[in-house]
Amino acid sequence: MISLYSKNLENAVNEISKLPGIGKRSALRLALYLIKQDEANVQLLTDRISRLKSDVVFCKRCHNISDHEICDICANPKRDSGVICVVQDIRDVIAIENTHQYQGVYHVLGGVISPMDGVGIQQLTIQELFLRIETEPVKEVILALPATVEGDTTNFFIYKNIQEKVPTITTIARGIGVGEELEYADEATLGRSIMARTEFESAYRRNA
Repeated sequence: MISLYSKNLENAVNEISKLPGIGKRSALRLALYLIKQDEANVQLLTDRISRLKSDVVFCKRCHNISDHEICDICANPKRDSGVICVVQDIRDVIAIENTHQYQGVYHVLGGVISPMDGVGIQQLTIQELFLRIETEPVKEVILALPATVEGDTTNFFIYKNIQEKVPTITTIARGIGVGEELEYADEATLGRSIMARTEFESAYRRNA
């Protein structure tokens, strides 16, 4: 328990400490840092944070974050819109983009199926993915979900529902360790996993 002599400081620390990975002591250091900054700098920071809620939206096509209705990746004519990489969340898009090895588009599910955590199909954008496959000329779907039980369950559910509709369904090579999140993989390993992706069905049978 940190004893503070200013209610305003205490309130700021309490709010900052609600951020992921930020404890009370780290929140206090950040709050004290902000107190020492020029008012213009603090105002700029608060404005940028406010704009995250007011101006950032989710792409209507792939559900990636965007400043517009359609994100820059989906709107880029140089990307191969016939190849869709299915990922768990936005951090995975960033991780894959940093490899510079992928030129298709994405579909962000917003999570994986996890009944224990109360996450089912309705909480994800799986139906929106199925609709894209029904209405767009998709030639390949890459299943790039985490190598976890929940990730594999989600992969298999999607595969069973699209196997008759998509010519090629692949999964990233298991250079990514079992249980490892994509965002924590180094760029070289993740890039090789994208380039060395394999047919989902053969990979599934091999790991079953």
